[in-house]
Amino acid sequence: MNFLASKAQLRASFARWSLFLVPLIVLLGFLGGQMGSPSTVWFQSLSKPSIYPPPAAFGIVWTILYVMIGFSVALVASAWGAFGRGIAIIAFALHFIGNLAWTYAFFGLQNMQLGLGVLVYTALSLVVVIWLFWRVRRIAGLLLLPYLAWVLFASVLNWQFIVENPDGGAGAKEAGAVERIEL
Repeated sequence: MNFLASKAQLRASFARWSLFLVPLIVLLGFLGGQMGSPSTVWFQSLSKPSIYPPPAAFGIVWTILYVMIGFSVALVASAWGAFGRGIAIIAFALHFIGNLAWTYAFFGLQNMQLGLGVLVYTALSLVVVIWLFWRVRRIAGLLLLPYLAWVLFASVLNWQFIVENPDGGAGAKEAGAVERIEL
């Protein structure tokens, strides 16, 4: 059944979706960030690239981006009856898994190459999501552009970590540093 919603109904739908999705995306981002930590001995022993921002910047930037992502998804979710809405939401969900997996790949597994692979997947799938969102609601696609810029920056930064630490951070192990994690 297709029907046209009034502007007031669309605004109300967007508000409801926003109240649900913005906190959910921020929470998932926070939980994803708990799958690894830059405070490990391994990461602290890595040579940091010159483009590495102050550590406090990551929390600030990611919080702002997750809020923007939440509003973007809410715009698409509230576009009842819009052509491509369902596939756009599915594509976003598949994309967001990559976003959340990076912390575990890079910090949790301490695998910079896998982290870069996850970022490449994240960037490529994000381009698809932006295109699909754009077709449903242009503003939803536009809201994801700063996120794409940050993912591309993160990819360059990840690559620089690989270049500056060709041993993969083995220096921490050679220095006798040990980190034991028990479950």
